[in-house]
Amino acid sequence: MKDETIEKVRAETEHWGYMDQLPEEWHGFHLDRTVSVGKDTYDLCRYENKDRHTSVILYFHEETHEYKLRLKIGLIEFCRIEYITAGLESFEHLLRKQLEFLLMDMETFNPKTLSSIVSDKKITEWALGRELPEELEGFSLFIRPAQPVKINNGSYIVVDYVDFSLESSFTLYYNIYRDEFFAEARIWNIPDVNYDFDSNELPELEEKLHQRLLPRLQEIRKRAETEAANKKEAVKGKSES
Repeated sequence: MKDETIEKVRAETEHWGYMDQLPEEWHGFHLDRTVSVGKDTYDLCRYENKDRHTSVILYFHEETHEYKLRLKIGLIEFCRIEYITAGLESFEHLLRKQLEFLLMDMETFNPKTLSSIVSDKKITEWALGRELPEELEGFSLFIRPAQPVKINNGSYIVVDYVDFSLESSFTLYYNIYRDEFFAEARIWNIPDVNYDFDSNELPELEEKLHQRLLPRLQEIRKRAETEAANKKEAVKGKSES
């Protein structure tokens, strides 16, 4: 991030009264006021629930010169477009109206946040969704179909199996605009996409999960563990040289 941008944001937010009024604990989240400057982001603060692996981050984005809010849910991080604003005053206005409700919905699933298309698709009532194992190939079921999570561009996370120790996961999405289920893996938090689970209806998806979920999880684990071993060897080699 450019020095002039850092100074601009610092000057605008140094005496921001709203920040001083934020509760230290709010609906299961702890407020971390640590400022973090990245390549093109200036993180002002975050509300974090470590047990749930969820965070809400307030930040300034240098690329667009806007104040924004992003969520981190498990390994998945994304900007909530409803909070994008050009100035601090309008950003504060939105936060005062909506931030508490956002934290409440992240703490406790709110079915009212679901699109009617998701409801009509019967995803929350899906029988297989209720039968998914809590643990599979060392991955934990982090998000389940009974409680889909809305992200951006009309997509919902329907299933998320995660191994946080390896920063690796298998995620199944549903997109309301394309009326399509699709999947993505993360291996050490790097996306890895294939099209083996693309489906339009739940029976089609169910068949593909029966056939392909276990092998896909095994593949993700093998690649993640191999990469971890390679990193360990590289560090060992450097320390011995």
